[in-house]
Amino acid sequence: MKDALVLIPARGGSKGIPKKNIKLLEGKPLIQYSIDFALSFTRPKNICVSTDDDEIIEVAQSCGIGVPFKRPEDLATDSAGSHGVILHALRFYEEQGKKFGKVILLQPTSPFRNLEDLRAMDQLYSPEVDMVVSVGKPHHNPYFSLFEENGDGFLELSKKGQFSRRQDCPDVYFYNGSIYLINPDSVRRKPLNQFTKVRKYVMSDLYSVDIDSPLDWMICETILRTKLL
Repeated sequence: MKDALVLIPARGGSKGIPKKNIKLLEGKPLIQYSIDFALSFTRPKNICVSTDDDEIIEVAQSCGIGVPFKRPEDLATDSAGSHGVILHALRFYEEQGKKFGKVILLQPTSPFRNLEDLRAMDQLYSPEVDMVVSVGKPHHNPYFSLFEENGDGFLELSKKGQFSRRQDCPDVYFYNGSIYLINPDSVRRKPLNQFTKVRKYVMSDLYSVDIDSPLDWMICETILRTKLL
């Protein structure tokens, strides 16, 4: 992973859980779980916490990570996506004379990861792909139990098919938000949601927890307190 930039995007604003990225999860700031994971496989100089928030900067520095820049305000709004944040970080380092061969994006809202998964994802990566992404397998399948409302106000299956058992449906996946292994050349050409050459790496339910609500936070607390991981 020597040629990889580890990018941890951590915006200051959070509506669902105030100051979520630095809120203590079992005694440790949430963002520290991602920082500690990054430090387990690379040097601090290859880790970038991209944030607009002074408190997050202080927490990152207390974890041994230097924060080389403060994210511009236009990249810290509710509508700002990952694409601009990644490009901003890559350009900053390129101006310093450093070019990375990969970007490992670690969202702070996914506190549970293990190094074996990352190594397996790295084996799936090649310069010909846009991204290797961690995924989970949903409990609901659009061929069987997910519906959309049609123009007449009636529910229809989201995906067409005649399946009498969920087990017979094609496998589907969701991005679990844990690890994105991104080709920098691809992200310079287009945003992540336009990538066409994406390989998956399936993670278990425990490693697919993404904190987006107080209920998700309680689930993570339970996982840690009961030592499920």
